[in-house]
Amino acid sequence: MVVMVSGLSLETTEQCFLVNRLDWSEEVAVHLAQQENITLSDQHWEIILFIRSYYDQYKHLPNTRMFIKAIAKTLGDDKGNSRYLHHLFPDGPLKYACKLAGLPKPPTCL
Repeated sequence: MVVMVSGLSLETTEQCFLVNRLDWSEEVAVHLAQQENITLSDQHWEIILFIRSYYDQYKHLPNTRMFIKAIAKTLGDDKGNSRYLHHLFPDGPLKYACKLAGLPKPPTCL
């Protein structure tokens, strides 16, 4: 599949994950979020930038449990918990954080 953002054609998977993470920009994230009916707030951006940084550092995606623990360790327990993350990404925090961050679909997500 292809999505158009600011005149650029970006290749995506069937579930709209970017094929090339280097195509990502904040504008692309906003576009992908709109497709998912998510309005990005500062709280969303904090998680999106966190998972991008995690992926850059470790070269892999965590499972959901490790994702939540890593957020708690870095951003605090008030943000590193399921309730907070599901409030931001109701259909799956790890899956949608990765999608909006331009990262691959986590292998543990359906």
